[in-house]
Amino acid sequence: MRIAVLEDDNSQLELIRAIVQALGHDCHPFESGLDILDALGRESYDLLVLDWGVPGATGFEVVKWVRANLDHRVPVLFVTDHTQEQDVVAALSAGADDYMAKPVRVAELLARMNALLRRTYPHALRKTVELGGYRLDLQTARVRHNGEPVELKLKEFLLAYNLFSNPGRLLTRGYLLQAVWGADADVSSRSLDTHISRVRSRLNLRPENGFRLLAVYSHGYRLEWLGA
Repeated sequence: MRIAVLEDDNSQLELIRAIVQALGHDCHPFESGLDILDALGRESYDLLVLDWGVPGATGFEVVKWVRANLDHRVPVLFVTDHTQEQDVVAALSAGADDYMAKPVRVAELLARMNALLRRTYPHALRKTVELGGYRLDLQTARVRHNGEPVELKLKEFLLAYNLFSNPGRLLTRGYLLQAVWGADADVSSRSLDTHISRVRSRLNLRPENGFRLLAVYSHGYRLEWLGA
């Protein structure tokens, strides 16, 4: 999963980055509130870990923007030295999901991040996803529809698995390219579009079959289950 971290203290940032990577996730660090807001307008993240007092825009301003502008409720964890009761109440009231005081305690941060991810993405953390008659098995990279196998190549399966794990959520091009091809792969957006077209066709993701796979111009793709 892609986790964005807003922290202007380099030692704290490196510690949180190490914890994120130890969990097997990708860390996207930001030192300025304006930088993370710019990225949030273009990219998808699965969890935000925010400090409060950072340059540009505060973590508090970031979470208010997130709740006002993103259709998907990405979980937000504050990790900050703003620990007075009124600060905690203000952050939670603005839309933060959890709040942790500095200094960072590794075991506690691991537990809090895992809890938020499990609660927000129950499908994504399972080895199989079942939705609308489809069953996708991550261990075997196999798809079945109403019990019948559907042939997909590996990258097509990984695209489908990410989409079915996040129904109704806009997944940006950057998110899908990293999830399927890896962070360092040199892959064009056109290749992504071609693979998406194959997934739509081979899985028959059309309204008459209960699904709509939408291209959101210049952003990415959203899989909608019409039976929800």
